[in-house]
Amino acid sequence: MLAGCSAGDAPVPVMPASPKPVVFSPGSSGIGDPYFPSAGNGGYDVGRYDLKLRYEPSSGRLDGTATITATATQNLSGFHLDLTGLTVREVTVNGLTAVTSASSAEVAVAAPTGIKRGKKFTVVVSYGGTPREIKTPVVGPGGWHRTARGTYALGEPFSAGAWFPANDHPADKAAFALEMTVPQGLTAISNGIPGRSTSRDGRTTWRWSQAAPMATYLAFVAIGKYRVTTSTHQGKPMITAVPATMSANAPEARALARTGEIADWFEKRFGPYPFDAYGGVVIDDPGLDSGLETQTRPVYSRHALDGSSRQNTAVIAHELAHQWFGNSVSLTRWQDFWLSEGFATYAEWLWLDQEGGPTVEQTVHEQYTNYPWQVLPAEDPGPDGLLSSGPYERGAMALHALRTRIGDTSFFKLLRSWTKTHANGNVTTADFIAAAERISGQKLGEFFDVWLSGSYRPTY
Repeated sequence: MLAGCSAGDAPVPVMPASPKPVVFSPGSSGIGDPYFPSAGNGGYDVGRYDLKLRYEPSSGRLDGTATITATATQNLSGFHLDLTGLTVREVTVNGLTAVTSASSAEVAVAAPTGIKRGKKFTVVVSYGGTPREIKTPVVGPGGWHRTARGTYALGEPFSAGAWFPANDHPADKAAFALEMTVPQGLTAISNGIPGRSTSRDGRTTWRWSQAAPMATYLAFVAIGKYRVTTSTHQGKPMITAVPATMSANAPEARALARTGEIADWFEKRFGPYPFDAYGGVVIDDPGLDSGLETQTRPVYSRHALDGSSRQNTAVIAHELAHQWFGNSVSLTRWQDFWLSEGFATYAEWLWLDQEGGPTVEQTVHEQYTNYPWQVLPAEDPGPDGLLSSGPYERGAMALHALRTRIGDTSFFKLLRSWTKTHANGNVTTADFIAAAERISGQKLGEFFDVWLSGSYRPTY
């Protein structure tokens, strides 16, 4: 007999609690970056982009499909994609047609069925139009550039949304593959390992793939007539390209040819080269005046490489150093831009020193003496200060001051540990301070406050 029950009484069954209904909501239309609130999107994490595109240079039209494999980071009823100036024809989610709406820079996708947190899903976007530049008040135009000498997609902090739908923020890195079909006689160069190119009906399809996660602004394509050199370096493909009109003996080409040598020199100081391919591309566009650390294959303007041999290789060194700092170890938010540019600038100073240029000490002393400490921080310089000397030169001086304080052995041990621990990941300044304190055994919070953000000249 059950306790509390009299003879003849039946026990009362206990009904199980009803499961709570799953509530689905749309992902945010911005990833949450303080500098660029509308950049990127929330609610999902992209694992891979597969692009199959066709470009017609005579009309400037781009058409194709983007297949995006992602994982929901919340219970999703819908999500956004960054896409500027191109028309979406159809979107499917897990094979089902989705309802979409578009603004000037976003595509809102209503999922046909709710996507539970942690579930993978596949989005296929069919789209086309005439891509254009993306104007930003910070670093000038990015995105799609069409010139008389050729076409290229390039830019920072935004670029991808001009030519494919993306979560366009470095906090969401993903693998990348591109098939680009162009008129026969033109070359299409992109990131990573080259695949088999095929020609049919007067057109050639060029294939490229990058397995390591990549920030979207580091994806690029260059279309035109190029002199391409294909080889291997350290067992990996080395692809370099210069405009077909450029002599193989031109200063720009000679500087580019030292890519492998410079990468090897950095590898001894920063740890193993982080990617599966090497290379570089020179773009012939008078409107482009710098380089960009596009993953595995930096892009350089002719103007950036029109100086002396030593100056040219310094530019190559800067962009190659980014393969470790900025590309493999990437930013979580743009206010920590010095973790990319300060490191690349310091690597450039190291390279110039060994090339017979000014020593690192001489460069630091000159910068230290003339730097406007009161107005230009390295960390959190504001969106208008991203391209100032704060993240670049002041960030590099902070690294040299750290090296002086903790010694060469601990400093280079720190850099190698940093690139190994955070390979293919994202970081903040707090992460670097913690790593420096762990390696050195010193408390360095005040040191970094002074060197990165202080408004007076630090003791050096």
